[in-house]
Amino acid sequence: MKEIDLNPSAAAIRTTKLGILLSIALLVVKALAGYFGHSYALIADATETGTDIVSSVLLWAGLRYSLKPADDDHPYGHGKAEPLAAILISLFLIGAAVWIAYHSIYYIRTPHPLPQAFTLWVLAAVILVKEGMFRYVHEVGRTIKSQAVMADAYHHRSDAITSVAAFIGIVIARLCGQGYEGADDWAALLAAGFIVYNALRILKRSMSEVMDGAPPQDLLEEIKSTAIDVEGVEEVEKCYVRKMGFDYFVDMHIHVSGELTVTQGHHIAHEVKSMLIERNKRIKNAIIHVEPVGDK
Repeated sequence: MKEIDLNPSAAAIRTTKLGILLSIALLVVKALAGYFGHSYALIADATETGTDIVSSVLLWAGLRYSLKPADDDHPYGHGKAEPLAAILISLFLIGAAVWIAYHSIYYIRTPHPLPQAFTLWVLAAVILVKEGMFRYVHEVGRTIKSQAVMADAYHHRSDAITSVAAFIGIVIARLCGQGYEGADDWAALLAAGFIVYNALRILKRSMSEVMDGAPPQDLLEEIKSTAIDVEGVEEVEKCYVRKMGFDYFVDMHIHVSGELTVTQGHHIAHEVKSMLIERNKRIKNAIIHVEPVGDK
């Protein structure tokens, strides 16, 4: 995915737009099939797709805002809008799950006709499309290291899960006949539990990023080894990395010989900063503090 590496923001916005268009089409298909096919599980599935559309619009707005350049009020830029969008998406997922669960319980207790057989074909197609979309968007999010895009991917996965649950419920209802009309409603209730589980995973990761949680260990090791490669750096004492949208900001303390002049120490710090930005294009800036050691 070379184009993703070159322009992560463009890749994120592209997948979001694709997800919105696809979800609108599936919403119409599932709602009509659920209504005419007497399947509440399919209607619940359509509802979950509706939340996909709302959350994807929020994601698109968050990504656009996160790309605004730094200003006097936001010297580090507006990148935190990206994980904030992911938090909103997770909350929408939880809200959708509660809505589905509430109505599932209602329909379990309310007699209604058996689901029609054609709804199975609709669900089979939806499952394939949504699982394919999940894999594509998740790979984009993993590649560009975006919690918001990965949250959007899990929204597609949760949609596929509700479709699988609805499919199983309708199969049971069709095979067992009268008295098992509520099987697809139980399936929708089970799917709501999976949706909440995924939403909480997204929420935890996004909250960590908003609170400047530590980045992956392999990234820290890469940054430290880059600094050590610079001539004159004896040791990396401290290394803190914060993620702002698609960019990283580094605060680092390095040890240099105490016998060096201030000018020489400054030159080494400048070389470390330049090397970090050169080797990892996602590093936006680095503040290097020089600690003299072994001076006499």
